[in-house]
Amino acid sequence: MNHENIYISLDIGSSSIKVLIGEVSDNNIHVIGVGNVKSNGIRKGTIVDIDATVQSIRKAVEQAERMTGLAVEEVILGIPAIQTSLKSVKGVVAVNSENREITDDDLERVIDSAQAMSVPPESVLVNIIPRQFIVDNLDEIKDPRGMIGIRLEMDATMITTSKTIVHNVLRCVERAGLQIREIYLQPLAAGHLALSEDEKNQGTAFIDLGGGSTTIAVFEDGLLKHTGVVPIGGEHITKDLSIVLKTPTEQAEQIKKQFGHAFYDDASDEELFEVPVVGTDTTDQFSQRFISNVIGARLEELFEMILDKLADMGVRDLPGGVVITGGVAQLEGIAPLARQVMQTRVRIYTPDYIGVREPSYTTAVGLIQYAHDEDEFYGRSPSEAPVYATAGAGNTPPKKQSNASEKAEQTNKTSVIDKAKRLFDKFFE
Repeated sequence: MNHENIYISLDIGSSSIKVLIGEVSDNNIHVIGVGNVKSNGIRKGTIVDIDATVQSIRKAVEQAERMTGLAVEEVILGIPAIQTSLKSVKGVVAVNSENREITDDDLERVIDSAQAMSVPPESVLVNIIPRQFIVDNLDEIKDPRGMIGIRLEMDATMITTSKTIVHNVLRCVERAGLQIREIYLQPLAAGHLALSEDEKNQGTAFIDLGGGSTTIAVFEDGLLKHTGVVPIGGEHITKDLSIVLKTPTEQAEQIKKQFGHAFYDDASDEELFEVPVVGTDTTDQFSQRFISNVIGARLEELFEMILDKLADMGVRDLPGGVVITGGVAQLEGIAPLARQVMQTRVRIYTPDYIGVREPSYTTAVGLIQYAHDEDEFYGRSPSEAPVYATAGAGNTPPKKQSNASEKAEQTNKTSVIDKAKRLFDKFFE
């Protein structure tokens, strides 16, 4: 095993916390360690109990460590899209070198320049995503390094979110004994993995159906354009079943996973299953079609709320259709129901990696893929990436620094996200 190519992601969700250890070779991810535990202390994507969340993170880390024998010390962290804002920013610098060739240093300075735009006091910068680079009025450049020019510009999208949400997440990660290597907005990383290039370009809604909430991200022209959150998820379906079937919540969750069907027309009315009645020693019998009424009604409401949210974003057309992922996406019949309600093409995305072939792992795998692609663009290996202090901690130096030349090279190859982290240091001082 080549530890130089190891990436570890941490996905903190309302229903579960996942830790994935992935080895990347030849641009392919091989998942070698998985930790997946029920999350405690999180409601609708936000942390409501730090101690309970910390314990859940530690359990997930221990599971992944037992599978691989590796010690998990630093992670790629996903931040939820709650209270997220996307804003267009621009950076402009003069090319520094004598021969006017654009270098890593120029790239870093133009990113710094774009970050100079003020962030509201209640918000904090998470990511800056370049849309295009412009060299002496020549636009639509993806990578300007090596080109000759006098003036370098960058059009980018600045992603900010609530200081409170970020502070609580970082506090939990710190108390769990982990350091943060990179931070990405969850739908940014997950959509990067799940959507094809055509879908990202044409205009596609990427929907992550989680346990406590549903995240919506719209991609167009290859970029994340809009994000939003609907406070309904799989836990609400479970609660509905628990009430209608008069059965304990845990039993309702099991029934949903084993017999659940979202589309009434395709559900079976023949096979019956027994359901224990809460507070008694008796059981009742129900069919899949009966519970599909309950599940379908809640999901119809959710899809209609998604359409309303898209309309609020100003999204009127989705040429690329809708891509659905997340734990709820495992329900049978969800695709035809979504097609019926949303009146567009719908497909379900499931990661195609051994050990994580479930839609609920999309974000965790996406964080690894996004971090690897950034390392490829900026010419780094995972071991060269900086390790960042979390809330309340001091500045932590990179773990691998052998000599002055390597330090200088690493500095020049600082990524967009590296620059964003410095704002966190100011916030937690």
